[in-house]
Amino acid sequence: MSNDSANAKAGVDYSVMEPFKQAMIAAGSRTLSFPNKRGVYINQDVMHAHGGVFEYRGDTSHMWCNTQEGLGNKNWIAEWMYQNEGTGKTYYDAIAKDVVLMAANDVIAQGAMPVVFTDEVAVGDASWFADKKRADDLGRGFYEICEEIGAALPAGESPALKYLMKSEAPVKAAPSLSGCVTGIIAPKENLITGKELAAGDHIIGAPSSGLHANGISVVIHKALELPDQFLTKLPNGNTLGTEALIPTRSYVALVEALLTAGVKPHAILPGTGDGVGKLAYDKRPFTYRVHSWGTVPPLFQYFREQIGLPLYDCLKTFNWGIGYYLFVGPDQVEDTLRIGKDAGYDLLDLGVVEDGKREVIFDPENITLPPPGE
Repeated sequence: MSNDSANAKAGVDYSVMEPFKQAMIAAGSRTLSFPNKRGVYINQDVMHAHGGVFEYRGDTSHMWCNTQEGLGNKNWIAEWMYQNEGTGKTYYDAIAKDVVLMAANDVIAQGAMPVVFTDEVAVGDASWFADKKRADDLGRGFYEICEEIGAALPAGESPALKYLMKSEAPVKAAPSLSGCVTGIIAPKENLITGKELAAGDHIIGAPSSGLHANGISVVIHKALELPDQFLTKLPNGNTLGTEALIPTRSYVALVEALLTAGVKPHAILPGTGDGVGKLAYDKRPFTYRVHSWGTVPPLFQYFREQIGLPLYDCLKTFNWGIGYYLFVGPDQVEDTLRIGKDAGYDLLDLGVVEDGKREVIFDPENITLPPPGE
């Protein structure tokens, strides 16, 4: 009896997994030149080895930044929709973008530009890998977002973890998706540490595309209590599932445009876990006074107005329509707004940093939010 046969009986069928691996290699091979514009080159002689090999060929002082992030539960919704919507749409092209941007939007907060992405797709049931349409959609999504942000996908991992992972019913199988983005800080002076954050800084917000990838557990829990669950129609005509699966927005072009123009924010903060309350992420005694806000996405409005999620919980769970924050000095505000608009981002001057208790004062709703974790 062959080892492969024994593996197959044990739940790890490499003959099923191999087409998926090849689809990912094919997608990744098309991305290898994307980081060249930042002086980073992938060595193509070792593409079928055990990792990506790359080098910087520029002449600028530089540093590297790595961020490892997992997507969490968002693709469970994609699997539910694929099983129940009846359209044949997998949503995994959008999910791929979420996976990459979970890490890429963090890397750029240090002033690093993404150049390399490596992924892991780990699933409990190896048969998940056999769906060619889903694999092709995932590969296409990886290609599209790598092209957008200028990163290559030279390597990845796709294990079957039968004894470790089992999806929550009614979803039959769903992988855990994660990845690492390597970014280059060039020149080194572009490094953003956040130490320059100070009272008097303005809080500049970049609108989100929707849910992004935070608050997913709440969305799943509440949606499953509805009669039509993720097929529930929202006032804008979209289903709840479709609205929840709008991909995360990339802020790479925004940060790159600012740094290229010589406008270096004092601090940058992705609008992820803990919602608006994350504004008080810095441990120093600053109060973050939000005096105005932008448009609240339809999914969040539905959770507040129809499902009845208290506004306080909404603000501590969801990004509430702002996916990225820039903290800039008063003399940087005008340039930041202009450069952002030219790069395709309608930035908003939301508030100001003040000396005082570490908290967020959300004036539009007269609510005070504690720091993350409190």
